[in-house]
Amino acid sequence: MATELLTRPVPATSVFVPELVYFEPDAMNYPKGQRIYEWAKQQGLEIHMTTSHNQIRDLPGDSELEKYKIAKRTLVVGLRKTLKFETSKPSAEYAIPIATGCMGHCHYCYLQTTMGAKPYIRVYVNMDDILGAAKQYIEEREPEITRFEAACTSDPVGLEHISGSLKELIEFMGQQEHGRLRFVTKYHHVDPLLDAKHNKHTRFRFSVNADYVIKNFEPGTSKFHERIEAAGKVAHAGYPLGFIIAPIIWHEGWEDGYATLLERLYKELPAEAATDLTFEMIQHRFTRTAKNIIEKRYPKTKLEMDEEKRKYKWGKYGRGKYVYPDEQANALREFITEQIFDKFPQAKIEYFT
Repeated sequence: MATELLTRPVPATSVFVPELVYFEPDAMNYPKGQRIYEWAKQQGLEIHMTTSHNQIRDLPGDSELEKYKIAKRTLVVGLRKTLKFETSKPSAEYAIPIATGCMGHCHYCYLQTTMGAKPYIRVYVNMDDILGAAKQYIEEREPEITRFEAACTSDPVGLEHISGSLKELIEFMGQQEHGRLRFVTKYHHVDPLLDAKHNKHTRFRFSVNADYVIKNFEPGTSKFHERIEAAGKVAHAGYPLGFIIAPIIWHEGWEDGYATLLERLYKELPAEAATDLTFEMIQHRFTRTAKNIIEKRYPKTKLEMDEEKRKYKWGKYGRGKYVYPDEQANALREFITEQIFDKFPQAKIEYFT
């Protein structure tokens, strides 16, 4: 019996299936809205209509924590009415909105504060409007290249089996001489995107980390080995590839954890992928507001947020955040940088922050 338990395969991370689905009335006027409605019915999900996502109140749950957990398993299908895109420097000129919210439960996530009151997930069905706006932004900047980031407020790969919007966006951008797309994911469900006609205009990035970080602080996301194997699939599909190592967390055995990560990536990726590979590195940081929210939502978290052990870094508008002291930050940056260039000497490190 003990041997069976040791050898039993670990189940794969399943795709996201919400518990509650809300439809704005206008969403049903679009083929995508109708498709999602049929999918929700086939799944046997609880379906509601709502005049607006802002009217979704009184979600089930006896406490704020229970309501939060249900909200993270609630899907709202509607229209993107604001077609003015936010800037997304330094990684792109604009954020392109095809979804909002994430089904993951990463303890450290900045969406804890920016979307604290509305943690439910939204997908937008008026893709023609969104793509039309993107086309205008591209034309305004021609002949310069205009880059769009599709994962500022969501993880679109984790929603692709529901919406299909990311493949549409990839293929649209593949046809734009002066348009480029970027997004990042913590999910391995990439198969629907492997045959997309991307024309190398989309950089497919994975958020990766030491196994310790993924296991302890990223529940509800794909596992360490799943993301690495998915990156191999994406590389073989010819996409330009990138990795965000974030948040880099100082923990016992961190050197081994990050060295193992880079070694596994080296073994998984085809040699040709290494000629156009980017890395972005972000050390763990938190604000006082985020710390208070995280401790309420994940009261058993092991995430270290001791202000006495951190350096306060001032940011824009007189607000700042707690980062690692210079000695620790430099040790993390230097070690991981060495590991990257040892395995991938042609890689580009876009930043460490």
